[in-house]
Amino acid sequence: MKFIWWTNRAAFTLMELLIAISIIVILLGLLLPAVQKVRAMASQTACQNKMKQLALAITHYHDANLRLPPGHRSAKSRQGIPFTGWTISILPFAEQEEIFHQSHQDSLANNNPLEFTKHSVFPKVVSLFVCPNDYRITAPQISLKTNHLAAFTSYLGNAGLNYLSKDGTLFQDSQLNLLSITDGTSNTLLLGERPPSGDFQFGWWYAGAGQAGTGTGDLILGVQEQNIMPAVWQGPNCNPGFYSYQESQLDSPCNLYHYWSLHTGGANFAFSDGAVRFLSYAIQPMMPALASRSGNDLISLE
Repeated sequence: MKFIWWTNRAAFTLMELLIAISIIVILLGLLLPAVQKVRAMASQTACQNKMKQLALAITHYHDANLRLPPGHRSAKSRQGIPFTGWTISILPFAEQEEIFHQSHQDSLANNNPLEFTKHSVFPKVVSLFVCPNDYRITAPQISLKTNHLAAFTSYLGNAGLNYLSKDGTLFQDSQLNLLSITDGTSNTLLLGERPPSGDFQFGWWYAGAGQAGTGTGDLILGVQEQNIMPAVWQGPNCNPGFYSYQESQLDSPCNLYHYWSLHTGGANFAFSDGAVRFLSYAIQPMMPALASRSGNDLISLE
């Protein structure tokens, strides 16, 4: 048996190794942003798909009841459980019958959903209401000021310009027929993105009083909303407003007053015809026209 001994084995020099490592680092540097961009686009698409399902459920509710669901029910509402709104109303039309029936049973025993321990659905996460970009609300969270467990929604109904105007599509105690949207359903907002507040006090999906009982900030929001909360509830340096559509961060104490998202460059909005579009923050001057259902201020997004 013969053995062959290699006396001249090939090997990397230190310089060649360093060059190879540099090339790998450069390639990774080019690849990672592309991967992150693909993930961001996938998350944005998933968020849009959820919003489309919600808009479709609202349309089915309208077909069954000849009106849109109330954006938010006031304390004096005769439309059902006070402080609830469109999110509860559409559950049977979004394949969430079990949660709807449980909420009905809870309300028969106690008609105030803000007595949190009496309503078992309050901390129940409904994935349809959660944008995948917001990792915080894939599970219930403790609301810091009321110290109770709650589940949340990433999507709020269009109240119009602000809580006083009632010129949107889903405002407090609203009962609109789609025919009343004279600006055209394809030109009028129905839902928009706004992550829950950093202290988890605003953005509950099941029920909420909103600012001073108006519902704004919880289930509905205007595109130029005002801050009308008592000082004890306000974040530091949150002026009275108006607050417009703009980019923000989760740790900003004042972002509960305006639409925004965790996507880059804008947010998803559902229109009253069921279409969902990603609107950049640059469109902010057009938002009052888009929020108004009958302002004769038609604009084209094409």
